[in-house]
Amino acid sequence: IFNKRMVKTPNDVIKIKCVLHPKKSFYNGFTLLELMVVISIIAIASVGVILSLPNEDSVKLEREAQRLASLLDSGRAQSRASGLEVKWQMTENGFKFEGISSNSKSELSQFTNWMQEGVTVVGEKKEIILGPEPILEKQKILLQLADQKVLVSTDGLHPFTVSQIQP
Repeated sequence: IFNKRMVKTPNDVIKIKCVLHPKKSFYNGFTLLELMVVISIIAIASVGVILSLPNEDSVKLEREAQRLASLLDSGRAQSRASGLEVKWQMTENGFKFEGISSNSKSELSQFTNWMQEGVTVVGEKKEIILGPEPILEKQKILLQLADQKVLVSTDGLHPFTVSQIQP
């Protein structure tokens, strides 16, 4: 319909397209409505991501509970290996392991404080017996930091596990 000799500048191409398709608009931008929809989608996605991030206290308490579960499993293994009863007890500033002689190669005696300040044990049971029997009674320790709670427990046969308590 048009000849290449007719086109001398880019504006000539636009003029020819407008003549061929007078109802079509050749504007190459976004409307205000399209921009607002995209921005609102980004805002909703951002709120979702922010709400899914864990609370700082929750992360600290989870880390402390995992550490305690590892220490309790280690104490249980040392109790079984030595044949001596090992106890985990709460103290004013943290906790301690009893029944492990200071002459042994055990390093459990060096762990006596919580890594995070403000961690407390909730409930009346402030002592756990870790052996030497291979099967123990069910054991539970409920830890709290601010408004977050975590349960460190065992069924007596399996290792200690950590589970979240919903407020």
